[in-house]
Amino acid sequence: MSPGAEEVALKHRIDELYTAHPYYGSRRVAVVLRREGVVISRKAVQRHMREMGIAGITPGPHTSRRTPGHPVYPYLLGTVTSSYPNHVWGVDITYIRMHAGWLYLVAVLDWYSRFVISWELDQTLELPFVLRAARRALADARPTIWNSDQGSHFTSPQYLALLQAAEVRISMDGKGRALDNIFTERLWRTVKYEEVYLHSYESPREARQGLSHYLAFYNHERPHQALGYRTPAEVYRAAPASAPPAEGRSPPTIERRKESSLAYPTPIPGLDNGVHLKNHVTPFTLLNIAVFGRPWTSMISGATSGKKAHDLTAIRGTPSFSRRQTYF
Repeated sequence: MSPGAEEVALKHRIDELYTAHPYYGSRRVAVVLRREGVVISRKAVQRHMREMGIAGITPGPHTSRRTPGHPVYPYLLGTVTSSYPNHVWGVDITYIRMHAGWLYLVAVLDWYSRFVISWELDQTLELPFVLRAARRALADARPTIWNSDQGSHFTSPQYLALLQAAEVRISMDGKGRALDNIFTERLWRTVKYEEVYLHSYESPREARQGLSHYLAFYNHERPHQALGYRTPAEVYRAAPASAPPAEGRSPPTIERRKESSLAYPTPIPGLDNGVHLKNHVTPFTLLNIAVFGRPWTSMISGATSGKKAHDLTAIRGTPSFSRRQTYF
């Protein structure tokens, strides 16, 4: 049975809020929706977010749901900097809205170059489309480390068997770690602000065509500030496909950070390269800088002038596309 118009509109708004503020959990999303006049409980918001395959990345319990009994692997990237193509890959799933429904997009991303190795689109959150994306990625290359969250797709025996057969090191985001998957969160923001939110897909076929064209543009034509205004494909193809450390030596990518309990895989746009973060900076300030390239309070559009920067009631409707998407 097709979803009703009210459910579609509600999920689209939750997607907008989550994309703009990925650290929002169900409690804050429910608060914002109620301020906008939506009569909804936190439990209903949790159900919708679960169906959409999203959860706030702010530290806290139940940020990732997995199937009981499925194995969980340790997070390997707390002090590791991705330093060459195919060193670290990340995989994640996001919600893609259509005019009268929604789809799910899974992508495998090379963290060093931001190159999208493979992607798949499906109308359900069933496992097969994740397996197809993983097989396509592994047919092209093999990373040293493959990172994901602890969701049921990524702890399933079929999925893990693929990675084990490829002899990659499996890493999973730790619960309560706000920045473990920050590169993929940036990718989702970019895709949605530059493609999805600018169109109203009438069918899955139209969505697939639009995303196919955009992701080809993203990989091969779109210059990235964080890459010195090169494209992901230029960076991915220019460097050696793999550069494992010499036998008997420690990987040169280990970086100990004593100044802050939060470790970043690469220098943060907007900060001088090599400058470590100071202890007096709050985690939410760090998260906003890491996601947006600058504190979000400096990016409120002109429509909110005269209001306090932290007044969430000032942010309504479709998110502003101004400058937010330029930092990934």
